[in-house]
Amino acid sequence: MTLGIAIAGAAGRMGRRLIALAAEDPALSCVAALEQSENPALGKDAGELAGVGPLSLAVADQTDAAFDVLIEFALPAGTMQWLEVCRSRKCAMVIGTTGHDDGQQDHIKQAATDIAILKAPNMSVGVNVMLRLTRMLAKALDEAYDVEITEAHHRFKADAPSGTALALRDEVLTGRDAQAGDDAAVVYGRHGKTGRRPPGQIGIHSLRLGDVVGRHTVAFGALGETVTIGHSAHSRDTFAAGALRAAKWIATRPPGLYDMQDVLFG
Repeated sequence: MTLGIAIAGAAGRMGRRLIALAAEDPALSCVAALEQSENPALGKDAGELAGVGPLSLAVADQTDAAFDVLIEFALPAGTMQWLEVCRSRKCAMVIGTTGHDDGQQDHIKQAATDIAILKAPNMSVGVNVMLRLTRMLAKALDEAYDVEITEAHHRFKADAPSGTALALRDEVLTGRDAQAGDDAAVVYGRHGKTGRRPPGQIGIHSLRLGDVVGRHTVAFGALGETVTIGHSAHSRDTFAAGALRAAKWIATRPPGLYDMQDVLFG
């Protein structure tokens, strides 16, 4: 039996790659390609937009088609719209969008009491292994090791730092038994006379360069040595393949809020 998926943000860069890869997977059937009502791609064939030829599936702002999982890569406001569609239909949802504010995050958590939601700042398998390794390093290397996180993305990315950089920050904090999301020990870039670096500080730096798909590094540096781990995405297919894997995994899960760590490590 094939899994019916809806793709929201279908005309975007990620949406097109999701459609293309899903078309090659016999276990998947893309039954809806969704966009906002003002998007100029409405009415166009989703397969032609994705470069795989006609699929007889028009991009639309709503659908009556039955689907098992909705995958969403769009904008935070769009997440809220498609979240309500999934709640009303009792369908699972994969959220790849980042940049949600606190109120939107709370809304997602509330929705997860009704449906299964997988939300991850990065769908790449490699990045999620990197997240796990970052926590292990933070646990093993104490505050004698300074931590610097850098991320680079394409010029079109709307939020900074990236959701992945923030997730790496949280893994460092958790590994050091601090509260994830606590910004007390975090500095976002540096400028001017900053003075001596305080112990335990985490630096986060964002670059926006041309068409860079995604690059992240975490460096732990002490007097005498530096340990660095990193990940570079070569194409958006890395994230699209991970999102499709996540959709297959979450389709049969009970209500709750999951992430890619659950998919990979249980």
